[in-house]
Formats: sequence, structure tokens, C-alpha cells
Amino acid sequence: MIYTATSLRKNIYTLLDSVLESGIPLEIERHGKRLKIVPEETVGRLDRLEPHNIIRGNPEDLPDVHWDDSWSKGGDL
Repeated sequence: MIYTATSLRKNIYTLLDSVLESGIPLEIERHGKRLKIVPEETVGRLDRLEPHNIIRGNPEDLPDVHWDDSWSKGGDL
């Protein structure tokens, strides 16, 4: 999203905190030109991932799961 200088002035602390937390640069348009505010230390893509709870059941049971009945030796599915 591109912000104007006026909207930057109204929300400067919130917008700066957002740049620091997300690592996504902030674009400001002033007199028809664009400026960017970017964090000095970049945040990696993997660091921005949000955890998802996708395991159904007890995760402690996973080491005991056996796939012997579902496995075929010849690569035939």
C-alpha cells in the first residue's frame, strides 16, 4: 500500500512499528515520486511464517505410527 505524507504524519509510529515487525518496506508518495522506508536488518521469509496447528490428535503419538501396511516395495502405488 502506498501512503501519502499526510497519512504518514498521522500514523507515523504505527507505520514504523509495522515495518519493523513485518520487514515489508513502507512506500510514501510525495510530489509524484515514491519514497521507501525499509528496515536496516531484513527479516527472512521463513521468519515471517505464522505457526499453524495442523496435527489432528496427539503429536506424541507420531513416532509410533507405522506405515508397513501402506508401503509397497516395488514402487507400485
